[in-house]
Amino acid sequence: MNLEIRGIHYNVSDTTKEFFEKKLERIEFATDYLVDLLINVHKEPHQSYRIEAKVHFQWGITKMVGAEGHELYEAIEYFVDKLDLLIRKEKGKVKDHGIRHKEEIIAP
Repeated sequence: MNLEIRGIHYNVSDTTKEFFEKKLERIEFATDYLVDLLINVHKEPHQSYRIEAKVHFQWGITKMVGAEGHELYEAIEYFVDKLDLLIRKEKGKVKDHGIRHKEEIIAP
């Protein structure tokens, strides 16, 4: 999985990158399914943070996920929660689709 973390109106420090990497350990189960994870950290004018990401799955689907918060690390934790949920949901869809397809072939 390719991981890219960029800042928009914000300089992403090494500490912030380490925090991201630590939190993204939660999705290690899906590293085989993910091709790219492109994360943008936006600093809004009113001292809030918005985190957005494009998630590219190996089966060709691209999804967007985002989160906002007044504190950066709070927003990162909320973002990782949403990302985890998105990956589990998408993985479940692909798994269910494969099961239905096999049943259609077996049943006359």
